[in-house]
Amino acid sequence: MNILTKHEHTPLELYYPEMAEITAVNQFTELEKWFEIKLPDGKELGHQPGQFALFSIFGIGEAAISICSAPTKKGAFDICVRKVGMLTEKMHQLEVGQKIGVRGPFGTGFPVNDFKGKDILIIGGGIGIVPLRSLINHVIAYREDFGRIIILYGAKNPDELLFPDELENWDNDPSIEYHVTVDQGTPEWQGNTGVITTLIPGLDLDLDNTIAAIVGPPIMYKFVLMALKSKRLPEDNIYMSLERRMKCGVGKCGHCQINDSYVCLDGPVYQFSDIKNLPEAI
Repeated sequence: MNILTKHEHTPLELYYPEMAEITAVNQFTELEKWFEIKLPDGKELGHQPGQFALFSIFGIGEAAISICSAPTKKGAFDICVRKVGMLTEKMHQLEVGQKIGVRGPFGTGFPVNDFKGKDILIIGGGIGIVPLRSLINHVIAYREDFGRIIILYGAKNPDELLFPDELENWDNDPSIEYHVTVDQGTPEWQGNTGVITTLIPGLDLDLDNTIAAIVGPPIMYKFVLMALKSKRLPEDNIYMSLERRMKCGVGKCGHCQINDSYVCLDGPVYQFSDIKNLPEAI
């Protein structure tokens, strides 16, 4: 389908950022910083877990960043920004009370209504835990609608683990099965050491009733999918986020195009069975 006809009725207001206020800041690591953001009059962003928005600083640029708070949080929303370039470096300099441009939300999130009654297996690698936090907090907020909650989280080392207070809460919550691992431990590290796939073989899963949600670096997907395949988890039960090269958010620029799929529109959350044969997707 031609991209111009596919999106010819895109509302013009989607191209204009709205100025929002930074209401809280927390530096997690040297590279990752958390922001709470409030839209004018405290109105809701209206996102679903897994969606993203476009954030801009005038004169610098704009970038797609995942929303990491659940829709159940009212009056404000959260993002976690990794410092990787000029724009994100400027964002790290923002303080409480300053403004930032916001467009969105965009993309396709996790179909949480379809997950009801299911066991939810969350697999997050590195900064992949950021968009998954939105899904996790949504499931926790509606705990009675879901079965088991199993969270697997991996990072390069203990210092790179994000949301430390929430990790402790997940670990202490008897209704959550939380497993964490790091590639390289420290003398103080008492947890598991190894890549995230080392956590999968020991899981006892109800295969027909388990939904897996995966977000992490591209190299992680290949090995996590192999591990889930060895467990015989159905492909239709696997969802993943392909956040990559998203720029305009509305399918106009083509930066995120993979064949006839536009990640900013058709994703970033995909069902694995829909993209397993899509070149360069995995």
